[in-house]
Amino acid sequence: MKAPLVFSAVLAIIAGITTMIFATGGATKELRVDLGLTAAGIAFIASLLISSLLLMTEKPNPDHLSEGSGVHRASANIPGGAGSVGAPGAKKAPENGQASKTPPAGADPTEGSADKA
Repeated sequence: MKAPLVFSAVLAIIAGITTMIFATGGATKELRVDLGLTAAGIAFIASLLISSLLLMTEKPNPDHLSEGSGVHRASANIPGGAGSVGAPGAKKAPENGQASKTPPAGADPTEGSADKA
């Protein structure tokens, strides 16, 4: 597990040294250590993040996670699950006993008011 850490450290050293040299602007000027350390830190964090994400996507799950009696592989096999929706013997949703306030489609809403008057 030390491979990403070593890889990131090597990239950080290369990025830091290169930035210090090229940001100087000539042989007579002083090395830009501040920019070199900044570039080294950014390169270290970015390469460590990318390499650890790549390692996580490659790692397979253990075999014991897919076994067991509590895992239902198909919802159609569960009583009351997706396999029973729309089946001839399927239970209907319980009604709460209250009449609907809106008239059914195609019904004349004025028919009921004439009987009451």
